[in-house]
Amino acid sequence: MTRFDRSERRIWAGTAHAYAATFARLCAHPVPALLDTAAVGPRTRTLDAGTGPGTVAAAAHARGAAVTAVDAEPSMAALARRSVPAAAVHIAALPRLPYADAAFDAVVANFVLNHVGRPAAALAELRRVLRPGGALALTLWPSPPASGQALLGRALHAAGVVRPPELPSLAPEDDFPRTPAGITALLDTAGFRRSGCERLDWEHRAGREEWWSGPASGVASVGRLVRTRTPEVRAAIKHHFDALSVEFADEDGVLTLPHSALLATAHR
Repeated sequence: MTRFDRSERRIWAGTAHAYAATFARLCAHPVPALLDTAAVGPRTRTLDAGTGPGTVAAAAHARGAAVTAVDAEPSMAALARRSVPAAAVHIAALPRLPYADAAFDAVVANFVLNHVGRPAAALAELRRVLRPGGALALTLWPSPPASGQALLGRALHAAGVVRPPELPSLAPEDDFPRTPAGITALLDTAGFRRSGCERLDWEHRAGREEWWSGPASGVASVGRLVRTRTPEVRAAIKHHFDALSVEFADEDGVLTLPHSALLATAHR
């Protein structure tokens, strides 16, 4: 594993229920488009790579697909098993999966590529387990982010919080532009055919305290940054979050947060 991978394992350890109660609803928005893009339907042998709490796996099963799901975090895999008992759920981390070559008709990965240390190697592994002619569909967060997604980062910045060394970024040789052109080029490099990418835009509605509860519970890298600060700094982050969130709030305090994702597809 890379330093980035090891950091991700620490960040996500034991967070399944906190994630399911906070950011999972946001990340569920692209799931129908993701499954449509991969042509997931009845009897489609489908791999949900990075299943998290099983949101995509459950939606694929509801379409009649034969679902296999995998996640690197044991608490996520355990929650997915309970959520989707009909799916075969395993613990494994990209870029090594315990499946035979060409084992699946479709592979889907919802906001997974953001969390692997070697994205090109991860895509090559997903291509390996996909049958010739099969479809890959994946989502990832773009850079720069939409304004709703940037809210928490703005609060951290206003409180003077910077990314510490224990939260490493990707190595320069492994990084790529989080743009349609960047992900399409990465797919082409991994050997996929007919690669393409589109941008999905939507507005996510959440209460102010609901949105804050994700980082306050330690979910994702933003949560790691919040939870490892002193009480005084955490209070400052929350103060700036409350002030900045006013621009997204209605009279009842419900936030309307613009978000965007990249939806990419390719074929083996």
